[in-house]
Amino acid sequence: MFKNWTLFLLVALLGMAACKSEFEKVRTSNDTDAMYKKAVEYFEEKEYSKAQTLFELVVSSFRGRKEFEQLNYLFAYTYFHQRDYVAAASAFKNFANTFLYSPYKEEMDYMYAYATYMQSPNFRLDQGPTVKAMDALQIFVNTYPNSERTKEATRLMDELRKKLEAKAFSQGQQYFDMGQYQAAITTFENVLKDFPDTREAENIRYTISKSGFLYAEKSIFEKKEERYQEAIKYAETFISKYPRSKYRGEVQDFIQISKSRLNQIKNVGH
Repeated sequence: MFKNWTLFLLVALLGMAACKSEFEKVRTSNDTDAMYKKAVEYFEEKEYSKAQTLFELVVSSFRGRKEFEQLNYLFAYTYFHQRDYVAAASAFKNFANTFLYSPYKEEMDYMYAYATYMQSPNFRLDQGPTVKAMDALQIFVNTYPNSERTKEATRLMDELRKKLEAKAFSQGQQYFDMGQYQAAITTFENVLKDFPDTREAENIRYTISKSGFLYAEKSIFEKKEERYQEAIKYAETFISKYPRSKYRGEVQDFIQISKSRLNQIKNVGH
């Protein structure tokens, strides 16, 4: 039993060594045709790292040859399949800009946008890559309005737009939680402007109403009259839009208290 297991391990190790030596033999052969052929085989076998290494070694040698287009096509995908989306996006874009009349150009334009989309981070992080991805996808849709890929590109843009909305909403909520009520109001108003179809509209307008009231409450005396008037405006807008809201009673209190405070301010003035 032990001898059989040892023999099995020995055969396995020899097999692994043989596979490695085969790759190394091709890699160091200086035979560009053999390297290209083997790279394609590795790609088809989903050994993308080996394929990428060989493609990289021979790409300059194939410039001007009929295989050059296919080489660059497969080379770009080696990055994508290894989830190196930054390099993949660059390779897809380079292909599209180099082979302007290629039958793969539309695919490469889409894959550039998709690889850029894959770089979009969690909504809590900086959303610069998300904006870049939306721009890339929009360019694809504008360029290929009748493409079969346009529907998917549009779906991806909607997904990214929701991520930007979530980022903006979380920023507004963070300002509110920190007691920075003016910043919260500005941020939430921008959310309503930039994302008019948001499902959070009621919660946003409620938080704006509450922020306006608390901002007035914490203001210096000279600013209170102006800010209570603003608070009343925010609250009345909320009630007009959501008359049956669960927040209606609380928001009405904002109005009543604000009006009471304004009366006190006027009495002090007299």
